[in-house]
Parts: sequence; C-alpha cells; structure tokens
Amino acid sequence: MLRPMLPIALVVGVALAPVCAPADSQFSLKSVSVDLPPGVDMFPNGPDAINNNCLACHSADMVLNQPAMSKVRWQAEVDKMRTAYKAPIDPKDVDAILDYLVSVKGEK
Repeated sequence: MLRPMLPIALVVGVALAPVCAPADSQFSLKSVSVDLPPGVDMFPNGPDAINNNCLACHSADMVLNQPAMSKVRWQAEVDKMRTAYKAPIDPKDVDAILDYLVSVKGEK
C-alpha cells in the first residue's frame, strides 16, 4: 500500500515546496527595558561579610525569603556556593555569614 503512494507523495512535496518556502529571513533585534520590583538593597543589620559576598550574586530579598534552616543546613548552602558555584567567599567571612543567616532565618 505504501509503495504506490510514495511517487504521489514525492510529486506533491515537490509541487508544494515553493508555497512552503521560508518567510522573509530579515529580522531585527530590539532592546527591551524591564522594570524589576524594588527590593532590599542590603541585608538589614547585616555584617559587611554578607553584604560584600552574597550580594554579588543574590538579592537580599532572595536570601531572606528562603525557609528557616538550621545552622548545619545554612553551612551546607554556603559551602555549596563556595565549591559548586565558585563564589569567592573568603573563608574568614564564613562564620559571620552563618551567624547572620541563623539569626534572621534560623530554625526556631
């Protein structure tokens, strides 16, 4: 059944090719402006360690909207940022960052 239909399909495909030709290939890129919602610029009452290190990649709002976690879980998050994502966090700043995160988003 398929073998007799093959020549017909080929003829129809060739006949329809000009109709299915690509549209005008000219396109243009346009600049787009996006207004982001305002957020907290700095960590409220945060030490320099968290503001100098974490704000390079995260907004304070993003971090402060995370669920409350234990110090062990916050430690794992900071370690992940340093190892997996190569965040240039000075090891001497880690304790201050952890203390702040636990004080504002630690499990109660």
